[in-house]
Amino acid sequence: MKILLGVDDSPHARAAVEYVRTMQWPKPTRVTVLSVVRPLVTAYVEAYAPLPHTIDEAEAEQMSWHQETASDAERVLRGAGFETEAKVLRGDPRDVLVEMAKAERADLVVVGSHGRTGMAKLLLGSVASHVVTHAPCNVMVVKLPDAPGRRH
Repeated sequence: MKILLGVDDSPHARAAVEYVRTMQWPKPTRVTVLSVVRPLVTAYVEAYAPLPHTIDEAEAEQMSWHQETASDAERVLRGAGFETEAKVLRGDPRDVLVEMAKAERADLVVVGSHGRTGMAKLLLGSVASHVVTHAPCNVMVVKLPDAPGRRH
């Protein structure tokens, strides 16, 4: 079985890693851990144009952070006996996850859900919702356990 696991450094992604780690999967199961670096959006007026090296440094920092996040998840899963690989790619996480699922011929995509609703969902988009509707395979959306006082 081939699982594609989308991660960021959120509690929701950590719940998805834990879900994969604790479930019984057929042998052999291979997990590709994927973290996606969103392109930096820069807006400026000519007088305040950012220097190119500042943008490059910010992108390098983002790439390093995502590599660390993917490597941490990979270590957890490898420690549980999974064959793993960590990848960090650039782009819109929604599109990159779907394209990677196709390229890897994944049997299952696992992502965490941030549980955004209303305007937050409209403005920020929903990676999980997009992947569910566009992935070429089954998708497991892992949610955090209900917290007291959480709205539905």
